[in-house]
Amino acid sequence: MITKAEIEKYFVQEKQESLLFLVLGLIAIALALAFYFYWKTEFHKGAAIPLIVIGLIQAIVGYSVYSRSDNQRISNVYAMDMDPGKLKSDELPRMKKVMQNFVIYRWTEIVLLVVGIILIFLYRSNIDKSFWFGLGITLAIQSAIMFSADLVAEKRGARYSNGLEEYLNKSK
Repeated sequence: MITKAEIEKYFVQEKQESLLFLVLGLIAIALALAFYFYWKTEFHKGAAIPLIVIGLIQAIVGYSVYSRSDNQRISNVYAMDMDPGKLKSDELPRMKKVMQNFVIYRWTEIVLLVVGIILIFLYRSNIDKSFWFGLGITLAIQSAIMFSADLVAEKRGARYSNGLEEYLNKSK
């Protein structure tokens, strides 16, 4: 069964991880711009693509989760005492959707990681294809980072969702 302290902990951890995501995204974007406009080799131009695309995703998702975590924390702690029906009608369905999305994210990240690794092995010795080698390296790295972060978030989300369900089932 979930407590108010566990709801607080869940959203504080979400906020912390999202700040890390935001910072990693901004670093990736800066690195991509340096690769593309400063170093300008084919390797660096290829490496810049996953950095900018996935970095933008990291920064946008990181910012959006960070900016809404406090309101969600306050709202759900309040609902636990004053309006448990809101947890059942709003928060539990939201978390079920979040958990379903993690499955999609996981498989997308695995596919991108595998594609990155394949590109690395196909083009590691071919200097004429250094663009693809660079793309493969940063695609694999960024996919592995995203996969790891989402795995942690998914486990935290599962504990939170299960606690909510348990609480709502006992308060019937």
